[in-house]
Amino acid sequence: MQVVDPLGSGILFAYPQLATIAGVQGVVVYALSSGLPLFVFAALGPIIRRKCPEGFVLTEWTKQRYGIITALYLGGMTLLTLFLYMVSELSAIGQVVSLLSGLNGLPVMIVQCVITTIYTSLGGFRISFITDNVQGAMVVGLITIAAIAIGVEVNIDTSLIQPSGLTKSSLLGWQLLYILPVAILTNDFFLSSFWLRTFASKSDKDLWLGISIAVGAILCIITLVGSTGLIAVWANVVPGPDPENPIDGAVAFFALLEQLPSWVVGFVLVMSVTLSTAAFDSLQSAMVSSASNDLFRNRLNIWWIRLGVVLLIIPVVSIAIRAPSILQIYLITDLVSAATIPVLVIGLNDRAYFWSGWEVVVGGLGGIFSVFLFGTVYYGNAYDGGRLILLEQGLFAEGWGAFGAFVAAPIGGMLWALATLTLRLGSQWVHAKAKGQRFTGLDRPSAEASAQQEAVLDDDNATEAAVEVSAKGKEDGKFV
Repeated sequence: MQVVDPLGSGILFAYPQLATIAGVQGVVVYALSSGLPLFVFAALGPIIRRKCPEGFVLTEWTKQRYGIITALYLGGMTLLTLFLYMVSELSAIGQVVSLLSGLNGLPVMIVQCVITTIYTSLGGFRISFITDNVQGAMVVGLITIAAIAIGVEVNIDTSLIQPSGLTKSSLLGWQLLYILPVAILTNDFFLSSFWLRTFASKSDKDLWLGISIAVGAILCIITLVGSTGLIAVWANVVPGPDPENPIDGAVAFFALLEQLPSWVVGFVLVMSVTLSTAAFDSLQSAMVSSASNDLFRNRLNIWWIRLGVVLLIIPVVSIAIRAPSILQIYLITDLVSAATIPVLVIGLNDRAYFWSGWEVVVGGLGGIFSVFLFGTVYYGNAYDGGRLILLEQGLFAEGWGAFGAFVAAPIGGMLWALATLTLRLGSQWVHAKAKGQRFTGLDRPSAEASAQQEAVLDDDNATEAAVEVSAKGKEDGKFV
């Protein structure tokens, strides 16, 4: 449930929607869960930088630690995450335009894709960093104008506050205490922009300072945007006075805007489009960079990569037109990351030298499969178990479906990884006994083998040599 980068127009849907369901408790938990996990980058960033000083994204350390196959797997999951974020951003801006102007949002989506493609192709990440500043200014301006206008024009019916139940705790609110930190923390690992900033920081002190400022800003932004959902309910804008045509909580922010002067709506529309454009170009640049570095190891001409991303925009737009709620798209990416990241970061511990790429890949895929298994048992049929992977019932359905999915993903992934580790080491032990050789599966890698491995990994043209050294030194962190 990424809320920091890209901080696009999707925030105007997801945060107020959560507030209309989980109330004050949901807003507070969402804000804390979105901001505080960033401190993990301050804690783990220096460790990864020391282990992989030449790296600049997480996949560089993954390749060094686990090998090329695991790096490709992580790269693929990263690209899937970026793809879904692109869908959510286009879907969001299309809905914003439709809600605020009554016009078809598709032409705006197409124009946005064309414009961002042109200037990101010419300027790359350098342009994206510039638009990030515009993005931040638009967020501040949007929130400021909306807050003033809502405070002046919207009348809150205090008699609705208590009956709404939004000031009380709820089952969903307590479930979010687990779901949101797991979802947001793991998903942050998939976004290359965080790692680029982590590796680029001049010192650990600067890293902590920058993240502290970001956390403070996030807490304020999410609380303010989320509060519009509460205000919409207490002003009887959501679900509205007509019980036969209730207004969905996902559009609470825009339902409030209908109560405001047209000039405010115009400002919000312009700022939303600008905000979305700045977020979307960051996603495009990140996808180009990730595909070039993670999948093709910078051996394919960058213009072919850019062409591939341009062609990928076609299905992005097609899916965005029919996309479900923005929050559901975020949750799908969160479920993937919740299954993958826990088994990946075990390799940061030097004592887990025996943890290999097999455990990471099988554990990650097994975590997603575990969600299906849980859903099949919980709902009593395989069809609904499969739907749980896509969280089609969303986060707000009654029961323990969504909560169980976010428990099954990391815990199931870890169990699959441990089973893989047991099977791998067991087969190596049986093979060693059958050949009359010493079992070396749990031997620490020798200093010489480690040095050779690092030297070989620095040369992208020496893949065969890397496999040979890994087999000799048993560094295992790799697929051997």
